[in-house]
Amino acid sequence: MTTRVVVVGAGLAGGLCALRADRAGCSVVLLSKGPLGAGNTAYAQGGIAAAMGGDGDVASHLADTLAAGAGTVDPAAARVLVSAGAEVVDELAALGVVFDRDAAGALSLGLEGAHGRPRILHAGGDATGAAIQRALNTALRDSDVDIRPDTLATEVMIARGRARGVRTLFRGAETTIDADAVVLATGGAGRLFAHTTNPEVATADGIALALRAGARVADLEFVQFHPTALADGELISEAVRGEGAVLRDEAGHRFCVEAHPAAELAPRDVVARAIAAAMARQNGRPVRLDATAIRATERETASFLAGRFPSIDRRLRARGLEWAREPIPVTPAAHYAMGGVATDLDGRTSVPGLYAVGEVARTGVHGANRLASNSLLEAAVFAARAASAVALDRPRREPGLAGALGGATVVVPPVSGPPTGSPDGLPPFSRVALQHLMWKHVGLHRDAAGLRHALATLDAWTAEPAEPRSVSEHEDANLLLVARTLTRAALARSQSLGSHYRSDDPAGRTASALLSDKVA
Repeated sequence: MTTRVVVVGAGLAGGLCALRADRAGCSVVLLSKGPLGAGNTAYAQGGIAAAMGGDGDVASHLADTLAAGAGTVDPAAARVLVSAGAEVVDELAALGVVFDRDAAGALSLGLEGAHGRPRILHAGGDATGAAIQRALNTALRDSDVDIRPDTLATEVMIARGRARGVRTLFRGAETTIDADAVVLATGGAGRLFAHTTNPEVATADGIALALRAGARVADLEFVQFHPTALADGELISEAVRGEGAVLRDEAGHRFCVEAHPAAELAPRDVVARAIAAAMARQNGRPVRLDATAIRATERETASFLAGRFPSIDRRLRARGLEWAREPIPVTPAAHYAMGGVATDLDGRTSVPGLYAVGEVARTGVHGANRLASNSLLEAAVFAARAASAVALDRPRREPGLAGALGGATVVVPPVSGPPTGSPDGLPPFSRVALQHLMWKHVGLHRDAAGLRHALATLDAWTAEPAEPRSVSEHEDANLLLVARTLTRAALARSQSLGSHYRSDDPAGRTASALLSDKVA
């Protein structure tokens, strides 16, 4: 009997999982909330990390991944991740992704923060994600996968303790899709925050679906804030700093050298907090990313930036910013969720028949702070493993998998119980109000008082639930549920760890300390 699979999300993780499951003989339905390829994959600028230099490079990539994660990475998961780098590159190339090469024809490898050696592959300079998504879309359209764009999954259907399909919303009409397995590949949750590099669709849908289905989630408090974005959320790739750009305050002082031995190439949480501190010293105004001295002259710099970062260069020029001539203003922005739905190394969650891959999943490979450019790699590696598991699991799958999920640190239970009480001056709920609340109190700097205030506000908003009917209302409900769960997790973890920085525990265990030792 053919295994029926619903994959929710059509970025690299969901699309590749759907392709692999289709090739394995499954009947696959692929749901995309917006147009095909509207998620985070297409926005990935920095590239894909891959150990292409044999066993020594694999070992080095593993060491860098473990160190960046502030000592909380699951070593087994990380080993699976880094060992598959060359295989992933070959598979993507076979799909039609053309990776950049140097003048001699060898793959061009870039350097990014917290990597000990160059290992970042790019396609189209700074358009790696877009190139991957285009190739993936073509392959999907040429396959037997049933692609359904503009379709929101609103519920994972559970029968006899197992995921048996999804309820959906398409152009205002509700329907159900029966399945033997459901794969969540919905991407991130950046729209929880007022400032984010994520597109509009990143509204924490998959985590909310999993929570309502009773699946375990973990490490939601670990949110990575990208150090360099424009005020409107336009990402300025870490690869720009990898090529030699530096950060300066309004006085022209290069402040990152005082924050970490690796300066601008320190782990993202370290650089983001250094920027936030510099901004606080200048009344919240942005710092400046200075790429003007990457080459000897302004003309050489302009030519290099346009060739190496064509997408960024084009978008900056459209905003009237000449970055070869003068530094550009940047601020941190919510970028990536390290936590999510807890899975084993094959994408299985604690609910039989329910899988999760990509950013929505918590595999253990990122720990408390993701190593730059490991995200596309994770999406591809674990999408392939989940597709194999889906194809094999149905005849012999049994409930009770929760005990097999390894590496979870703080497991977050579903939100339950009465609200904690309404704070004074409670504003009415809106998505914008939620995003500003989360940015102020559950963002780069957190403390107990701010977290309690945020939780009380979120609880009060939750106390008057309304039945969602439109896509926007479902997204708001998902954001509110995940915001409340994330804030509880951040309050429960009283010590600073990696990207989770408690200003009431500034000396906690961080990637900064671990990597300072490594650099020294």
